[in-house]
Amino acid sequence: MILTLENLTKNYGDFTALKSFSYEFNPGVYGLLGPNGAGKSTLMNIITDNLKATSGSVKFDGKSTVEMGAEFRKILGFMPQQQGIYPNFTLERFLYYMAALKGMKKQDAKSDIERLLSLVNLKDSTNKKLGGFSGGMKQRALIAQAMLGDPKVIILDEPTAGLDPKERIRIRNLISQIAFEKIVIIATHVVSDVEFIAKEVLLLKQGEIIDSGAPHILCEKISSKVYEIKTDEKGLEEISKNKKVGNISKDDKKIYVRIISDDTPSDFKFRLCKPDLEDLYLYYFD
Repeated sequence: MILTLENLTKNYGDFTALKSFSYEFNPGVYGLLGPNGAGKSTLMNIITDNLKATSGSVKFDGKSTVEMGAEFRKILGFMPQQQGIYPNFTLERFLYYMAALKGMKKQDAKSDIERLLSLVNLKDSTNKKLGGFSGGMKQRALIAQAMLGDPKVIILDEPTAGLDPKERIRIRNLISQIAFEKIVIIATHVVSDVEFIAKEVLLLKQGEIIDSGAPHILCEKISSKVYEIKTDEKGLEEISKNKKVGNISKDDKKIYVRIISDDTPSDFKFRLCKPDLEDLYLYYFD
């Protein structure tokens, strides 16, 4: 099972949203990281055939997904951001409606919906209207609809946007659980969403991949660039002007500043830190 993107380019007049994007996805979780305007949404919309590429192709097991048409849509699950929710639908009606759009038979949909409601922990909310759901419940409902028909490729757009930490962890674990033997692509601004569950992370900037790989390997590339500086308020002001600052903490005596820098902060007391994916994000995109 391979999803292959070959030289995908999307132009809007003189603006290039995606530039010669090529990648090969196998089963597992992939994270798309990048600032607004990096091309994440454009890429997802091309994969899901909601948008036509200016050039290039998307292939599943060597077949063009455009030529596959409905055959590809049957094995594709897409979770948009929350604007895809119908507030006056009950959860059950919403899932049956989405199953019908996927061309599922009612009997097949019935057993699938029962399974998915258990998986996303919403069995007790079957007859409740979506408009009354919390943010986390809406996200779980959207994940459930994305999984109808047991798709082989699942695209998730900001699956934990606006959620509290407890719900984020619940959604993250759910995604990890469903990813066995599926290709799962997550676009997110929440770095921790993919740090522990993604087998590979793609860093996008201005429509191009600037780096990719397993999170721990990417982080190793900046292993000598992350420092914790011990300083005072005057030093903090100087550091904030000249360095990429991650975290700031304070005790009774000193301020501790985590920075990402190509240069050793020799004017301050410092220690090297083990980098994480958030440090990597700041290094490339701040």
